[in-house]
Amino acid sequence: MENKKIGVLLTNLGTPDAPTVADVKRYLKQFLSDPRVIDLPKLKWQTILNCFVLPKRSPKVAKLYQSIWTAEGSPLLAISREQQKAVQNYFNAKGKEVVVELGMTYGNPSMVQAVENLTKQAVEKIIVLPLYPQYSSTTTASVLDAFAESLKQHRRIVPFEFIHSYHNDPLYIEALANSITLEPDELLLFSFHGIPKRYADEGDFYPQHCQQTAKLVAQKLNLKSEQWKLTFQSRFGDEEWLQPYTDETLESFPSQGVKKVAVICAGFSVDCLETLEEIAEENKENFINAGGESYRYIPALNATGDHIRMMVKLIEEKI
Repeated sequence: MENKKIGVLLTNLGTPDAPTVADVKRYLKQFLSDPRVIDLPKLKWQTILNCFVLPKRSPKVAKLYQSIWTAEGSPLLAISREQQKAVQNYFNAKGKEVVVELGMTYGNPSMVQAVENLTKQAVEKIIVLPLYPQYSSTTTASVLDAFAESLKQHRRIVPFEFIHSYHNDPLYIEALANSITLEPDELLLFSFHGIPKRYADEGDFYPQHCQQTAKLVAQKLNLKSEQWKLTFQSRFGDEEWLQPYTDETLESFPSQGVKKVAVICAGFSVDCLETLEEIAEENKENFINAGGESYRYIPALNATGDHIRMMVKLIEEKI
């Protein structure tokens, strides 16, 4: 390793500061105003967003956040802090001059503050690790936009490396496989966050990354094709999203003879609203009500040892 002080920026989507309607509304406004996420004409979309979406959606989403909120706050932020601490501890133990900061694309801690913190500590290089295994213009590219925007406030821009994706990284695949133990007659469902189909048609290769991840994990587990399936969750709005849809698939499983399911959300590096409420609770209820007998949610990799080892390896490759 060169004798330089390295800054590491771990990034994720973000979370409201509190599960209140006001905080959720503020967070959703920032998130849904990003043209990478919703690419409708700005004036048209801002009118729809402020007059209809935010007033209707904010109270509902606030209640969902309240159902998963912990004593440490938002699960996404609390676990992200654990990841940050674990990565920092690794480099400290190695005696390396590495400073690890956490920055969210939306909400706090902000990307601007994270970059400011690294600048104040006089790092000579920054490595940006978006914790999105599969690239998407709606996530990874938004991190790049936010990072670039934060640099506008600085005259002194140090060299930086941006980790694009790690959907097929051997340690990532191994970590996922190690987290999965299937029971007899249990189908493994890979549920990835969806994006509008139009985005993929326009060149976003997110679905290919998702398919590669699922296939590699299935191969690692020696699963036959009928023992696993890939779906997409969390669609929003009226246009078509990537299919098959997770909720519709789970509801149809029992009538097809699939009565036992284990669900893993391999695209989420941290458990959050979409995994803890939508998958672990809402979709479980739908599956059981449709005639399912057994439903298990397999937690995200979070701050497990396998996950931290993979993150450290990705960072070390860029130092």
